[in-house]
Amino acid sequence: MELTAGQVAVVTGAASGIGLAMARRFAAEGLRVVLADVEEEPLRAAADELTADGARVLARTVDVGVREEVAALADAAYDTFGAVHLLCNNAGVGSGAEGRMWEHEPNDWAWAFAVNVWGVFHGIQCFLPRMLAGGEPGHVVNTSSADGGIAPLPTASVYAVTKAAVVTMTESLYAHLKAEHAPIGASVLFPGPHMLRTGLWESHRNRPARYAKTRPRRTPYRSLAQWETAMQEAGQQIAFTPVEDVAAQVVDGVRAGCFWLLPPAAHTDAQIRARSASMLGRTAPDYLEHFILDPDD
Repeated sequence: MELTAGQVAVVTGAASGIGLAMARRFAAEGLRVVLADVEEEPLRAAADELTADGARVLARTVDVGVREEVAALADAAYDTFGAVHLLCNNAGVGSGAEGRMWEHEPNDWAWAFAVNVWGVFHGIQCFLPRMLAGGEPGHVVNTSSADGGIAPLPTASVYAVTKAAVVTMTESLYAHLKAEHAPIGASVLFPGPHMLRTGLWESHRNRPARYAKTRPRRTPYRSLAQWETAMQEAGQQIAFTPVEDVAAQVVDGVRAGCFWLLPPAAHTDAQIRARSASMLGRTAPDYLEHFILDPDD
């Protein structure tokens, strides 16, 4: 899909991290941008920044886990700009390391699925029929994670399960769009190849009361900075991928019609090969053994 000035991009989780980086890049390409996020003040700041730089922006406070709010976002986008060409279902939350997966509270699963899985589906269902009816070229980008879509992360099992679901959902979406001979493509995004400085580690700041925990959190690190300090004290150097690089990857991938928005990296490719070998050999998933399996790490 060609990205040209005047087209409209919708980005959820747009007030920070990857979402904000994508919004900035789309605006720099001349696209009109619809920003959606659950955090009102950072969202307002992001919209003011892009507007000051000359972009045409619509900002809406949205909880993507609530279908009615996503439907209202779609109404607002079409009422304001008349079309949507690029949909980035990017909003996500991390549930943290809460012990073995059977020890997680049901609300941990409910909240993560509401945002990471249902949020993506709500975006598809509320926007895609209108995109199809418009008849113009378009694209849908769904944000997954290497922690779920490539090699499951046992210490964050809830998060990994939801991100694996995003991969399968996007594969299904791609197949259905092809079956309809639609001029709309689909991609699944694996941000990386290294760690990213985003607000995912502090997702609990936005946890709705309806998904409140009933016991104290067990996650040992309450912020990315705290985790990074602990790793440095243990003598481990952590590499980070700038979120701007991820945004550039999305733009390049959409233009090239790529399905797998997956940056090349030796460790990621090794994980893919190990998982494939396990499946083809019908052997135990020994590739998981190198992960720290202490539920408190």
